[in-house]
Amino acid sequence: MHSRKKGKSGSSPQAVKTSQEWVEYDSKQVEEIIINLANAGHTSGEIGTILRDQYGIPDVKKLTGKKISHWLEENKLLPEIPQDMLNLIKNAAKIEKHMEQNKKDFTAKRGLQLTVSKIRRLQKYYLKKGKLPKGWRYSSEVGALLVK
Repeated sequence: MHSRKKGKSGSSPQAVKTSQEWVEYDSKQVEEIIINLANAGHTSGEIGTILRDQYGIPDVKKLTGKKISHWLEENKLLPEIPQDMLNLIKNAAKIEKHMEQNKKDFTAKRGLQLTVSKIRRLQKYYLKKGKLPKGWRYSSEVGALLVK
């Protein structure tokens, strides 16, 4: 949306909807692994990477029929703020810290405006979907507290 690129490119997921035969784990074992990793403090993205790299599970949804976030939601292990929004908030806090030291960096100022705009759009979406608490608002002070 804010870049000069025309579209998105990259690899697409496999077309096959069934699980792979070489995976040694069943649905119950994968659920236990996900819960243990979430209790250890890993995010859903980190859990997916660990499952892929260490356990040889390429796709949790094909194996179990549910995404990692669904397993976390069932066991009440989802964080209060969704991970994509938290990443944007961390980025905005980093840019604000940079702006304090470099007041004339107008490129960074524009980057901060775009990042805050993305955060506010996501905030509106997550409030509508009920994934954020009612009345939750983003501000730079909230972002600084969340990053620490």
